[in-house]
Amino acid sequence: MNQHNLLSGLIQNKPYKKRQIRKDFLEPPLKVAGLFSGIGGVELGMSKSGHENVLFCEIDEGAKAVLSNKFKQVKIISDVRKLSKLPENVNTLTGGFPCQDLSQAGKGAGIIRGKESSLVGEVFRIVKSNSIENVIIENVPFMLSLDSGKAMEVLTSSFEELGYSWAYRVVDSACFGVPQRRQRVIFLATKALDPREILFSDVTELPILDKNSLGEFACGFYWTEGIRGLGWAVDSVPTIKGGSTIGIPSPPAICLPCGMIGTPDIRDTERMQGFPEDWTKPASRVQRNSMRWKLIGNAVTVNVFEWIGSRFRAPNPEGRNVCGWEIREGKKWPSSGWNVGEGRFGLELSYFPANFKRKPMKDWLKYPLKPLSERATRGFLSRLERSKLNFPNGFESLIRKHLVDRY
Repeated sequence: MNQHNLLSGLIQNKPYKKRQIRKDFLEPPLKVAGLFSGIGGVELGMSKSGHENVLFCEIDEGAKAVLSNKFKQVKIISDVRKLSKLPENVNTLTGGFPCQDLSQAGKGAGIIRGKESSLVGEVFRIVKSNSIENVIIENVPFMLSLDSGKAMEVLTSSFEELGYSWAYRVVDSACFGVPQRRQRVIFLATKALDPREILFSDVTELPILDKNSLGEFACGFYWTEGIRGLGWAVDSVPTIKGGSTIGIPSPPAICLPCGMIGTPDIRDTERMQGFPEDWTKPASRVQRNSMRWKLIGNAVTVNVFEWIGSRFRAPNPEGRNVCGWEIREGKKWPSSGWNVGEGRFGLELSYFPANFKRKPMKDWLKYPLKPLSERATRGFLSRLERSKLNFPNGFESLIRKHLVDRY
């Protein structure tokens, strides 16, 4: 069975639909402290669902400029290593960190008892020294296979040792109304509720589009690749990347049905992450404008956390109606899993909790594409010619035509 498909008969409920927050019957808002906040994707999503941001922790100067401009009343701590005591009203901690930190932290004595040198170690240090009901972590799916599953073993066993139930699920941003295929692991550890009521209660599927859809849909790909992969996406762009550490942008390319090939405007790229356009503009006051691309690529899709925040306001007991198999050590972890005190179990749950309708990407874009440069086009075409990739019919011809017509 396709890994994106829900195992037959596991959950019988209606897919998530965006709803107004009604305070007369929904759970009270969370008080949230965000670690590694970036430009506030988690925080904006949670606030849209009625939750309160109390504290940010972020070291990047450009990101801090964005946060201070968009969340003027929220305190920002620059260095997570200097953060010890959280405000008393905080009951939820959020954040993401490089998944390699799980591997680093898992060496030696472990992240709870050992030297807390990695970023994930800082998360556990703060959790141990504060009364936190919920911890929400966002990371890349690679964390499920890192070190043959040992990284997830580090994460889950550490939360279990601290008395938390946990659940996780891979979700794709494309189901939340943005034209971007961005898969991320959402991990929830909690002492307040059954985490399955948050992460597993919504299930739907997106229509599968034929990859040979040139001329019908706008298609996204990465012009920086071409030997091992194209990062191809139909009616969407592949995962938006952060670019280089010195601010060299690496936006995806888009091939319109008319044959035009170019990269999206930065304002449309912000919208692909669920932000209002020009959200990152305040960063230009303290960094080169090109660094905005890195901030966007490293961000969390706002809409994903609006969904999570909404589920915290209305947990759904139907999320408990799942069955799976026992997770065994030494192997890649499945796309979803949980432990609520009865052992670790996993299943291949749909990546798509929602299915918000949107315009086709060719109409969704508000700003003209920037034509892919001659140098970028020649370099990509050269790699494409040497590859053994099964790219869509007519794609190479369109790249050649773009080169001839433009340059």
